[in-house]
Amino acid sequence: MMGPPITELTDRARDVFRIVVESYLDTGAPVGSRTISKVSALNLSPASIRNVMQDLEELGLLAAPHTSAGRMPTDMGLRLFVDGMMQAHEPSLEERSAIEREAGQGGPVDAAIAGTTAALSGLSACAGLVLVPKREPVLRQMGFVPLAQDKALAVLVGTDGTVENRVIDLPPGLPPGALEQAANYLSAMLAGQTLSEARARLSAEIARERAELDAAGRALVERGLAVWSEDGDQRPVLIVRGQARLVDSAAAEDLERVRQLLDELEGKQEIARLLDSARQGDAARIFIGSENKLFALSGSSVIAKPVRALDGRVVGVVGVIGPTRLNYARVVPMVDFTAATLARLLA
Repeated sequence: MMGPPITELTDRARDVFRIVVESYLDTGAPVGSRTISKVSALNLSPASIRNVMQDLEELGLLAAPHTSAGRMPTDMGLRLFVDGMMQAHEPSLEERSAIEREAGQGGPVDAAIAGTTAALSGLSACAGLVLVPKREPVLRQMGFVPLAQDKALAVLVGTDGTVENRVIDLPPGLPPGALEQAANYLSAMLAGQTLSEARARLSAEIARERAELDAAGRALVERGLAVWSEDGDQRPVLIVRGQARLVDSAAAEDLERVRQLLDELEGKQEIARLLDSARQGDAARIFIGSENKLFALSGSSVIAKPVRALDGRVVGVVGVIGPTRLNYARVVPMVDFTAATLARLLA
């Protein structure tokens, strides 16, 4: 969805367009020519302003929701405004302090991440989103339960009491007792370590020929650890905070849109994919309304920024989701600041 470059608009068209967009983002209501003539210093008559607005509508930048209503920006118009006209406003000292306070409160990292996301939600009046890698469980016990000749259930028990199961393929020619031997080895030698630490230790033990396992047992242990590690890498955790903020006084007039958006937030896998697409690059990415199929019906926008550690690794993605009329100039820098704050927390 491409609109005309901002340089192709006349000075008069740019001025009228800016006023319409900023007024709409502030109030959520269509803007009429008479309103513009009263509140601006354009020195244009309502008739002249209507002509300019008509030209902008023909370019696909403005739309009239009703015949007698004023104009409001289209998704294409919002994109043009965000990319070519928006003047960002840095977060205030109070806003920065609120975000940093949640990130530095101590205690479990997950709680600090959730608190920081909630602070971003409250300050932006949107739902806060953060996508972080799934944290590796620390092993307490691991076992194998035979299911068929070529399959078994790998059971992992974490030190936090969590229990998860995965089906794995068994190596061919597995001798009797191999499952029990592998389970005993894992529980005795690798307890108290994360999956990546366990895999590294196992590799070192095998390299030094100190692993008390035969070839079949080693293959079984490696497969059991591999399925858990790969699964953790491929399942990032999405934290959503502040959904209730999406139901404001303006949203009450469009309850179907809000319902659709809340349904979309329930489908966390799709939201996670969208955030994951923002991992590339350094700047925040802005997805406006129908630019993304996921939010075409709800008319929502997402602002997302990768969280980078000091060494450049992307360790997460943070952002917000709200109506397309959110205050981009204020919220984009706020997301930038939150990403920088979380980078120190997750590094």
